[in-house]
Amino acid sequence: MSSARPSSDCRVAIVGGGIGGLALACALEQRGIGYRLFERSARLGEIGAGVQMTPNAVKVIRALGLLDGLKQVGFLPDSLIGRNWRSGKTLFRTPLRNACEQLYGASFFHVHRADLHELLLSGVQQERITLGKACQSVEQRADGGVIHFTDGDSFRADLVVGADGIHSAVRNSLFGAQQARFTGHMCWRAVVPFDVMPDFVSPDSSFWMGPKGHVVTYYVKGGKAVNIVAVLESRDWVEESWNLPSSRDELLAAFHGWHPNIQKLFQRVDTTFKWGLFDRDPMDRWSVGNVTLLGDAAHPMLPFLSQGAAMAIEDGYELARALAAPVPVSDALQVYEASRRPRTRQVQLESRERGRTYHLASPLEQIMRDVSYKVRNFINPHKGGIKANWVYEYDATAVPAATASAA
Repeated sequence: MSSARPSSDCRVAIVGGGIGGLALACALEQRGIGYRLFERSARLGEIGAGVQMTPNAVKVIRALGLLDGLKQVGFLPDSLIGRNWRSGKTLFRTPLRNACEQLYGASFFHVHRADLHELLLSGVQQERITLGKACQSVEQRADGGVIHFTDGDSFRADLVVGADGIHSAVRNSLFGAQQARFTGHMCWRAVVPFDVMPDFVSPDSSFWMGPKGHVVTYYVKGGKAVNIVAVLESRDWVEESWNLPSSRDELLAAFHGWHPNIQKLFQRVDTTFKWGLFDRDPMDRWSVGNVTLLGDAAHPMLPFLSQGAAMAIEDGYELARALAAPVPVSDALQVYEASRRPRTRQVQLESRERGRTYHLASPLEQIMRDVSYKVRNFINPHKGGIKANWVYEYDATAVPAATASAA
């Protein structure tokens, strides 16, 4: 990976080396489109957390030629299960392992975020990556966009793509700083390693639903570790960050009284981080001139449908496909937005709604929700539960690119 001063022009410059930026780089590589990727950190990598690669994302991974690698590092869950926070009673069960290929055309994997990042990195030319380059701003020009870095360097490209996350410097350059809204949700993340799969964590994606909170547990590292996502409503504001240290004691205190299996798992946590969940409304546009956004920079979303990484991967694939067409960059961006904005908007808003239904505090509302779960699960378990079948059905590799006139 290069650390030299960037000085040459290229077709596409990507700001940000996270999952979305690397997915775009892989897709551009596959199409023979020139690119450079700039990452602010001195080394590439991801924090220790899990990510759910749902069938819609796996279709893109397969199209990028990386499915075999995903199979090596991922875990195939049996089902997606809703559970009562205290009793452990099953509220709904959506079969996954033996159903997703047939229903959606791809499997459902759990994977450690660092493993996914490494997998995507294997699909790019590492000499096209420059580390230690933090974007300060982006300048519009008639012939493209120019990235200005905090160290005084600059780089011009036909297209600049901001894949620099929720605190995007590219987005701020295009649209100004945007105030996020604290949702009143606190989130803890942790990964607990196990030599042998414990009997108190089932091989599923388990959603434990309680009053004003929920916990999601699932295996990563091929079944050698359990990923924890624990969300609780709170009046306390915490930074919009993924790396604010917390502690096992704080986690246990926050979820006191939850099911014994949750307590057993939390007792084994060595390192945990917490952050406040912030929300932003869907944007009316992502592009200005020859600069656009991708992933969390364009559509930051709450994690309640587990689609943040998946949407970024879809974005990268569809943007590369639009750029491969023999049209001006501005037309390609219209095609990209026309295809992506309606879908990501729906996922953003549906994720927000799940944050409400998972956390019902009223006993009557809980009963009504749980009865609805059981009825829908009886009729069709794939259209009940978290009701994400419409998310999983989508195939970014098969959906024709929208025409520019549809934007």
